[in-house]
Amino acid sequence: WFFFLFHTTGKMPKKGKNQQESINSRLALVMKSGKYTLGYKSTLKTLRSGKSKLVIICNTCPPLRKSEIEYYAMLAKTSVHHYAGNNVDLGTACGKYFRVASLSITDPGDSDIIRTQPGEA
Repeated sequence: WFFFLFHTTGKMPKKGKNQQESINSRLALVMKSGKYTLGYKSTLKTLRSGKSKLVIICNTCPPLRKSEIEYYAMLAKTSVHHYAGNNVDLGTACGKYFRVASLSITDPGDSDIIRTQPGEA
C-alpha cells in the first residue's frame, strides 16, 4: 500500500487525491468483506442478471467497452463510477497483482461505497 499511495501522490491534484484515497479505502473494504466480480465479461453478467449494485470502470477502458457497460448499467438502473486511475491502479486498489478494467460490486459488505457514490460520481 505504501508504494501505491506514494506512486499516486505525485500526479494528482489535491482534491482528486483525497477522493481517490477515499474510494481506494472503500474498495479495499469491499474486497475484504463484500462480494464483487472483476472483469468485463463478469461485469456484464451481473448487470444482465440484475445483481450488480455499483460498477467501477478505469479510465483506460476502451470506449466501445465502456459505453456498452454504461448502457447495460443504465438498463439495470445501476450507478457507474469512473475510476480516476488506469487499469493497473484499479487492480492495485483491489489488492490484486493484475490489471482490472472494470468491476461490479454485488454486495458492499461493511463498506459504504454505494451510499457515497452518487455524490462523488
